[in-house]
Amino acid sequence: MVDSCLETDFLYPLKADVFYPIVEQGAYGNVQKKWVLDRVITCSFAPVGTAGQEEVKPNPKINIDVNLLGRTKNDVRIGSSYSRESITNVVITNIRTHSETPVYLETAGPRSGRSTIFEIASNEPIVGPFGEVEYYKLVVRRSENQASDL
Repeated sequence: MVDSCLETDFLYPLKADVFYPIVEQGAYGNVQKKWVLDRVITCSFAPVGTAGQEEVKPNPKINIDVNLLGRTKNDVRIGSSYSRESITNVVITNIRTHSETPVYLETAGPRSGRSTIFEIASNEPIVGPFGEVEYYKLVVRRSENQASDL
């Protein structure tokens, strides 16, 4: 399940870090997640595009809407120890090139100068003509909580 080789190629030219949480309950019963790096994956990501989206959204709140469409060889919901997580318990960050150059960076706020944190919006297996999973299609969105310490 885990990428055995982290060599990038033309189908998977990028690398990214995958984090899973250790979920604990706080003193007042609130849920707290401590994010732990599980592994590095090879992947490919590109902007989803603006087809079908409104250019001007009448809203006083400014939202940064960044969605990426990507692919990876393995299911990101399955950890390196073969534990299974829901897509709400997976974040991806530090998307970078094969030469370790970050691709998506925050330019302001608590993570200024650091890699953007992305949440998984969807994770779908793509089955080839011979009935085997060829890759997993991912849609990731920029997390509203960029203050997390990853």
